[in-house]
Amino acid sequence: MHRRTFTKSAVAGAIALGITPAMAFSMDTPLNKKSLKFGMIKEDLSLLDKFRLVKDLGFHGVELDSPHDLNEEEILEAKEKTGLEIPGLVNSLHWKKPLSDPDQDVRNACTESMIAALHQCKKYGGTTVLLVPAVVNADVSYDEAWERSTDEIKKMIPAARETGIKIAIENVWNNFLISPLEAAQYIDQFNSDMIGWYFDVGNIVRYGWPDQWVKILGKRILKVDIKEYSRKKQSEEGIWEGFKVKLGDGDSDWSKVNSALSKVGYSGWGSAEVPGGDRTRLQDISERMDRIYQL
Repeated sequence: MHRRTFTKSAVAGAIALGITPAMAFSMDTPLNKKSLKFGMIKEDLSLLDKFRLVKDLGFHGVELDSPHDLNEEEILEAKEKTGLEIPGLVNSLHWKKPLSDPDQDVRNACTESMIAALHQCKKYGGTTVLLVPAVVNADVSYDEAWERSTDEIKKMIPAARETGIKIAIENVWNNFLISPLEAAQYIDQFNSDMIGWYFDVGNIVRYGWPDQWVKILGKRILKVDIKEYSRKKQSEEGIWEGFKVKLGDGDSDWSKVNSALSKVGYSGWGSAEVPGGDRTRLQDISERMDRIYQL
């Protein structure tokens, strides 16, 4: 029996026994843990009840921003009481204070925030801190972005080694690292197993094919962001409108993505990074992720 046929049959059987799809994921399925970004939870609840909500909806973890204004004791208490994991953090300064900025003080602020985030992530039991490495624009050239961000990331590596938390570079619409070969080269230049890639599926669709990126990035992929994009909406309504499609209804081609992830040996987290909402909206996201995971 084909692996995916077996997995689908196993899930169907589990549902018949009253086990939710999220509980029935096979470790043979490359995406087998579900998380979301904390900011997606729009219910007016305490932090603990927000954790309980997403756990109840079938998520296994939630990623937080760093720095953030949440109470750290409440975070750790919510994690312990719900069993929900915090698989990683997302740096929240890399857009406002990019590592490619001409001002060294600006670059220092981002670097220092990353070092702090690495230590914070260890405290939460996570494994990665997501980082947008640079922004290329009219005032920052491509080569300057490469050189400046490389120099700054090198300063973070000792803290990554100390904490055991990896720096996960994400592909975003920052006009930088827009081919998979270049992305692989960027990671490899550090010659460090503490730096890898946070692969955002939907962000690629505008100018490439996600499964091709997976094939080339291979073992460099540390985590996966679950996002959708429609080329039809992009063409007819505008570039940013392409994101306004529900998970599974766009052009991310999840079957090919899953197959490619399997071939490179990926197994683990997928984190939703889409507009959030109330319980009903989050439940729909969770169920759509379940379907995507089984393709």
